[in-house]
Amino acid sequence: MRRMSWIDMLRAGGPVMLPLGVCSLLVLAIAIERAVNLRNSKVLDPGIVARVSALVEEGRVDRAVGVCRTQPGLFSNIVLAGLEVSERGETMARAAVEDAGRHETARLSRYLNALGTMAAIAPLLGLLGTVLGMIDVFRTIASGGGGASDLSGGISEALITTAFGLIIAIPALVAYNLFQAKVDGIVTDLERESLRVLRILFDGGPARVRSIDTRAATVE
Repeated sequence: MRRMSWIDMLRAGGPVMLPLGVCSLLVLAIAIERAVNLRNSKVLDPGIVARVSALVEEGRVDRAVGVCRTQPGLFSNIVLAGLEVSERGETMARAAVEDAGRHETARLSRYLNALGTMAAIAPLLGLLGTVLGMIDVFRTIASGGGGASDLSGGISEALITTAFGLIIAIPALVAYNLFQAKVDGIVTDLERESLRVLRILFDGGPARVRSIDTRAATVE
């Protein structure tokens, strides 16, 4: 029996191969986009973290606010929320950081739900294609047509969509779990670094907190 090429398999899979193809493209696009945008250097720039922390520790809090404003990002936006309300007390500043953190880190999980959905529906689409193919096979049997080789060939073709569904779903599920773990780690790092800046600020005493003039914040 001639070995089927990939093109033959795609043709033999029937109309269900179209949504499976869309799923595969979405999985690939989301995986590339998240791999690029969840890099540590992009999400939590160590240079910005070190500069803001050093400025706060030196008592140059206005400059730290200016850095956060001119170089926005997840860390900068979260810390800025706390610094801007720090004159109201440490409790208020922590609450602002936590609130901003929930808002900002939600962006980290962008598209992950879609990736998980692709991992869930790809095998179901594959199973649907197999069921439709088996219906055609049994319809041929009922009509009294087709020999054993034709029927076995029809069954193998019906299973193609299940195979393709699993080929899509398995890497999609792996990617989803890896990215979700990555997001959890980034959220933990963001929270730790943001609260560390607040600890530096408030450990410096009331004078350091009162030195903040967010309206006049400038950058070196």
